[in-house]
Amino acid sequence: MRDLVSALTHSGTQNQYKLLVAGLQADRPLVPEYNPNFQWRPTRLTPVFLARMWHRLRVPLPVNWFTGQIDLFHATDFVLPPLTSSTRSILTVHDLSFVRVPETATPSLKRYLDDVVPRSVRRADHILADSQATKDDLIELYGTPSNKITVLLSGVDERFKPSTRPRDHLRDRYNLPDGDYIFSIGTVQPRKNYERLVTALARLRERGYEIQLVIAGAKGWLDTPIYDAVHRLGVSDAVHFLGFVADEDLPDLYTHATAFAFPSLYEGFGFPVLESMACGTPVLTSNVSSLPEVAGKSALTVDPYDIEAITDGLERLLSDSALRQHCIEEGFRHVQRFNWAQSAQLLLRVYQDVLT
Repeated sequence: MRDLVSALTHSGTQNQYKLLVAGLQADRPLVPEYNPNFQWRPTRLTPVFLARMWHRLRVPLPVNWFTGQIDLFHATDFVLPPLTSSTRSILTVHDLSFVRVPETATPSLKRYLDDVVPRSVRRADHILADSQATKDDLIELYGTPSNKITVLLSGVDERFKPSTRPRDHLRDRYNLPDGDYIFSIGTVQPRKNYERLVTALARLRERGYEIQLVIAGAKGWLDTPIYDAVHRLGVSDAVHFLGFVADEDLPDLYTHATAFAFPSLYEGFGFPVLESMACGTPVLTSNVSSLPEVAGKSALTVDPYDIEAITDGLERLLSDSALRQHCIEEGFRHVQRFNWAQSAQLLLRVYQDVLT
């Protein structure tokens, strides 16, 4: 959302914006500077507190109490708070993974989302979906009318490009070993499919490939089987969990990787696929949800539930230099389709349509 807001600041001054951000760090702007038509509305109430107040306790305090008078409220993350009757509404739904792959969500989170997301979708005047796959899910699973949904594709931040910094920087900061590595990124949780990816790595090493696996992402939930698999398969010395990685280091990690693996079980969009392409690294990803849509013909796509397919796909990227070069060149071309300025212009048109 930060990149989309930043793009909106360059799209004219015909609208007045009030940016409501909750939490202890709410006084820190999303982007360094705003046009005069952007107002910052922070509240120290945390998102968890607001969600509990609005959706569990059903306190009907409208969001307008925090924002002041507004004509349109854009809820950017699944859930629509109470509004005054005169306020129009737009809701962004990133994905319906808690419905499609329920085993990857904690039971408490699934119960909460199953309660509030369908109600929010029904209440909203219009829905923004991150991909055609998410739009299709909204239609199939919730019966949402097609004309109530607009697909708003995301862009790729301009910092994602081939890095010129030496790999020594990564070794020193993250204790990254020398040698070739496969890179993956995302919170350590079941939906990212790390357990099967670790198994694929073990099989590659059995086939003679001296390859490492580097995973960037904060510790998540239901993650014990992932760490157990690393030890059970005897690849503790070859799998490196970096934890949270600073934004400025991500282009380096993508660029220096031999391949990027993103065999997720479900994604509403899949930013890392495009980020890797922009950095010139060949991609293997899943053939489910939005990922074929995002990857186009510029990546290898495989069944994420098939460990042998993941293993074979990665072996092709490691061993076939012509295929690697094809993926790199096609990736550079493909990623140009995803532009934050274009996304901001479409968003402005949706705002105008909902208000008229």
